[in-house]
Amino acid sequence: MLNLTGKSVAVLGAGRSGRAAARLAEHCGATVTIYDSREAPGAVRATSESGLEVKVDLVVVSPGIETGGDFVQSFLKGSGALWGEIELAWRCYPGRTIAITGTNGKTTTTELIRDLVEATGRSCVACGNYGVPLSEVVLYQSVPEVIALEISSFQLETIVDFKPDAVVWLNFSADHMDRYRSLQDYLEAKLRIFENVATETPVVVRKGSPVPSKGAVTTFSSDEEADWTLRGDDILKEGDVFLSMGGTRLRGLHNAENLMAACAVVEGVTADLARRTLANYCPPEHRCELVAIIDGVEYLNDSKATNLHALESALRSQTRPTLLIAGGKEKGLDYEPLLPLLEERARAAFTFGEIGSVLADLFSRVLPARAVETLDEAVALAAAEATSGETVLFSPGTSSFDQFGGYEERGKAFKAAVPRLTKTL
Repeated sequence: MLNLTGKSVAVLGAGRSGRAAARLAEHCGATVTIYDSREAPGAVRATSESGLEVKVDLVVVSPGIETGGDFVQSFLKGSGALWGEIELAWRCYPGRTIAITGTNGKTTTTELIRDLVEATGRSCVACGNYGVPLSEVVLYQSVPEVIALEISSFQLETIVDFKPDAVVWLNFSADHMDRYRSLQDYLEAKLRIFENVATETPVVVRKGSPVPSKGAVTTFSSDEEADWTLRGDDILKEGDVFLSMGGTRLRGLHNAENLMAACAVVEGVTADLARRTLANYCPPEHRCELVAIIDGVEYLNDSKATNLHALESALRSQTRPTLLIAGGKEKGLDYEPLLPLLEERARAAFTFGEIGSVLADLFSRVLPARAVETLDEAVALAAAEATSGETVLFSPGTSSFDQFGGYEERGKAFKAAVPRLTKTL
């Protein structure tokens, strides 16, 4: 365990990860004060001006707080090191770390890795950007042998010595442009996951990804030859069938890639073990979740698709004729590059919300598209139009805050709007 005896620590952010980091720092012997820019129980309210008066040995920042902003920078003047919650907790964790990053698919892959590790007989917890903060896991009475650590660009901004025992890089596309000045800045934050990778570190990456040639690399891809690839419904490992997508509850090419990445990174996973484990895996809610099959029509809930790349991934992954439901908040995104894929993979679109009319006008260049006010209306129209063998795909492609409190609320609304089910999954 890290020794912080006699050290003073300022934890910035009174959310769950900040409070967990504070408990861990105290456990390591430090004197800790939590600061937040808002009123919060047990925290000192602070501004960028008041931070100038704080001099500490270590500043630990929560991932939701921009490290380059005035608030964080004011605490650094005259203070010691700046770490994120991940850096602090990882220095206290004695087990094996599998780190997973990417723009989309992190949570599903993290869960798959956890289940596969446990199937090999080792204890594992999914944590980090998903589930519980790593600082909480480190303080468990029984610390897991392995952690499946979902890690975001925000968390990677503040690593120093963080060195995972294995790395998974899923994909990369534009996101979080409200935090980063450019796409290159976002990419550079993500690439920090490779900063301390050793020559022998297992690294699993999607073929063609813009990553450095570091570690012992294994590639995967659903659309080109790689160490792990897809042929029809079968996932192949070095040319041999490893498992079938049909034997799982996962759907789509992007989930095939999530499966490949998880199987590739977990030591000791055989084809038989993977088949038995993954047959029982239920994908996370709101991520291309198979909600129901009604009269031969599949209804997929992909409410987590809050950006254009997630919508593209969901569309690209469909192998059946697709009726798309999209829309929500106007975020100023350019959807025109989506048109060729939309023309190829969908036969109709139903749009709703603040951006509904704009999307319908654009989409109508390549296929029948109709705008409505609400998600309920869009679901009803899609259900009336769909026929056996088709898929109704709810993949909004933007955030939900025009009509809903978050993608979870939006996804539950879609599931509630699906007509009375004749076969519920």
